[in-house]
Amino acid sequence: MNQGWKTSTFKWFVITGVVFTFCALAVIGKAWHDYMRPGPLIRDVEVVIPHGGYASTITCLQKEGILSSSWWTTSLFQIAIVLTRKDGRLHAAEFHFPAHSSMQHVLWILRHGKPVEHKLTIPEGLTAYQIKKILDNAPFLVGITPLPAEGSVLPQTYNYRRNSQRKDLLKRMQTDMTNTLHKTWEERDTQITLQNPKDLLILASLIEKETALSTERPLVARVFFNRLKKGMKLQTDPTVIYALTHGKTHLGRPLSHTDLQVQSPYNTYLNTGLPPGPICTPSISSLQAAAHPAKSEALYFVADGAGGHHFSKTLEEHNHYVSLLREKEISLKKTPQ
Repeated sequence: MNQGWKTSTFKWFVITGVVFTFCALAVIGKAWHDYMRPGPLIRDVEVVIPHGGYASTITCLQKEGILSSSWWTTSLFQIAIVLTRKDGRLHAAEFHFPAHSSMQHVLWILRHGKPVEHKLTIPEGLTAYQIKKILDNAPFLVGITPLPAEGSVLPQTYNYRRNSQRKDLLKRMQTDMTNTLHKTWEERDTQITLQNPKDLLILASLIEKETALSTERPLVARVFFNRLKKGMKLQTDPTVIYALTHGKTHLGRPLSHTDLQVQSPYNTYLNTGLPPGPICTPSISSLQAAAHPAKSEALYFVADGAGGHHFSKTLEEHNHYVSLLREKEISLKKTPQ
């Protein structure tokens, strides 16, 4: 009887062991399958993962639909975090999660994914007040934007992360301009008659406002150099506009004869030489034009009515082109709209 009892007990343990092993393998198999299979997220999303530990991370992922909110998923994801901890710690940042990301992929993103980069473009030719307004209205930035010095920002597209400080992004923009201006100055045509990088920046800002055509900018630069060499006033309208608005607003109307008499160091109709500072943030194209002007004896230029300019060596020729422009403007006004 003892022998039979022992045999029965042994069989029970064997059967129990087999059943337990089978169940364990089934659970492990399901866990692996669920860990690797596509998740419930129906579309790509960008999610801010908060600081606060695993629990807050999982809660955030479930709230955004990246993970299921079932107890099984919660437990499995917690176990997966622990078992794969040698792969690195989880990060708190804004991440991009593709649709149907598996648990494995979600963990990889949390450990190795690059935070989302937002973009902000500073167009060429803006004033300091206009640049400040763009930074003030840019999404996902924090803090106050200090008013930058005129012409101190390099116009281009910048990447930044959510919750970056506005002042830090502005500082990066200004550092880029400082470096670009220094490089342009070092590589300039040594025959140009400018005293320092600031003069180059000022001249580039005038060029920027005078023409939108990069092909014309070296010619505009040469006209300014030729006038400076002869002691002639630059007589560039954008400086008068800046004298009237201080870069805060658009003038919104044509300049009048009275405007040209405004008393300001920026009024190049009254003052000889460059104005005391830049009037906008110039592009790299305008900086290059100021550093490498074209070869020309032109002293004048006027709009051609088609987006470009006529360049002239003599006042007589210049007046001819001015007459042509006025005739074209009168003709356009008479044309039925």
